[in-house]
Amino acid sequence: MATYDVAQLPELLKNNEYPGRGIVIGKSADGQSIAIAYFIMGRSANSRNRVFIEDGDTVTIYPADASKVEDPSLIIYSPIRKIGDNLIVTNGDQTDTIYDFLKDGNTFEEALETREFEPDGPNWTPRISGLVMLDDSDRYKMSILKSQDAEGTDCARYTYSYRLQNGLGHFIHTYKQNGNPIPTFEGEPERVAIPNSADEFAEAIWNSLNEDNKISMYVRYINVVDGSVTNRMINKFTQVNA
Repeated sequence: MATYDVAQLPELLKNNEYPGRGIVIGKSADGQSIAIAYFIMGRSANSRNRVFIEDGDTVTIYPADASKVEDPSLIIYSPIRKIGDNLIVTNGDQTDTIYDFLKDGNTFEEALETREFEPDGPNWTPRISGLVMLDDSDRYKMSILKSQDAEGTDCARYTYSYRLQNGLGHFIHTYKQNGNPIPTFEGEPERVAIPNSADEFAEAIWNSLNEDNKISMYVRYINVVDGSVTNRMINKFTQVNA
């Protein structure tokens, strides 16, 4: 694709068996809504044993079956939280780090300076994060913290700042594709089209993710005129033994 081409997200997902965890932030084509999406995938039984639970503005991941949890670290966290006019979306417990830093008057970047990629060598899964400013700035940020080398010696930190544009979003995910070890995402967040409807967006994402590996998906549309919110959540599994 050329530099400024805008991809169709379903096509990117259909052609990738395992993008891992993914964040999309952007604005609907009609300019009426800020859109965010987050999805998780898994290959192991422990990683697949998860569901999204919504509680107000917060989305938290819980075990689908608590009796089967092998290791809760790295897989149980709140991917979405809101503080003031800031909406946070991440793939790990750095959500809470960002929340605490913003609460104390610090910045997204300062929060992430205290974190690094996940300690799951040899994959060294990146930490991906997003922040939407729900004020009049019309801006959002995305970040990836990834290993600088195959040994996990040090952390490379990348932050991207964007202005909301009608019909345009950015998509960042943990893995380039499936593999062993799993290759880390490379390059800048991908430019993708954002439809007008939360239902359309949620259905397109869910139906395009690999059937075996997809676990949960969440979409939130925020109306820029009146602040009303439309949420769509899909879990592959049902929570039991909570």
